[in-house]
Amino acid sequence: MLHDNLRGIYYIALKDMRTYYLKPPSISWGIVFPIAWILAFYLRNPRGFEELVPGLIAMTILFSTTAAEAVVINFELRIGSLERLLLAPISLPAVLLGKVLGGAIFGFIMTVIVTICSVVVLGLHPNIVYLILIIVPSLLAFSSLGALLCVLVKEVFEAQTLLNLPRFLMIFICGVVYPVSAMPAVLQYLAHLMPLTYTVDGLRYSFSVILDMMVFRDTLALLGFFILFIFPAIKLLYKKFE
Repeated sequence: MLHDNLRGIYYIALKDMRTYYLKPPSISWGIVFPIAWILAFYLRNPRGFEELVPGLIAMTILFSTTAAEAVVINFELRIGSLERLLLAPISLPAVLLGKVLGGAIFGFIMTVIVTICSVVVLGLHPNIVYLILIIVPSLLAFSSLGALLCVLVKEVFEAQTLLNLPRFLMIFICGVVYPVSAMPAVLQYLAHLMPLTYTVDGLRYSFSVILDMMVFRDTLALLGFFILFIFPAIKLLYKKFE
């Protein structure tokens, strides 16, 4: 059974990559929007672009993983393809994990492209180990967030509308552009309840010349968010088949 589930997760992720993610709308939403957003701040202060790179990478992770994740499950429930997947020897949690993995893989591809371009163009020297420790759990956390918000609603358009609220809220208060430490105390507390704060924080450590063990705190926090999102998503998906 475990072998069947692992194989099913792999093929579901591969199918979603081909069907949903490697399409112009997903690519543009996952990579063009974050770049356009960051460029708006760069034009305001061209000398400080290096400081915006962690925020750019964090936004790429956020938008690329959720580009289609928030609509895929409800769309397949509507057309009946998700039910057909369950005819195979695979469990429902494995199906959801396959969906999450597809979003994470797409996000990883987009993030690698943005990171390499930023490093080459600006001549940066990030800590590769730290980058991996932050990027991988971030991809899983945000992809599972998209899946959770998707199964919370019935209609495809409702999922995208619901997802826009936490996405844009995180952009403004999670340190993407302005440091969390410079915000009012209330917003600082709120920021530490959101996963993007730990992504941005860990990425800043990754581009710092100083080795800081706080990056491991960020990694654990992001893994905690992944668990916090994925288990309720599995439970809600079960309810859709009751």
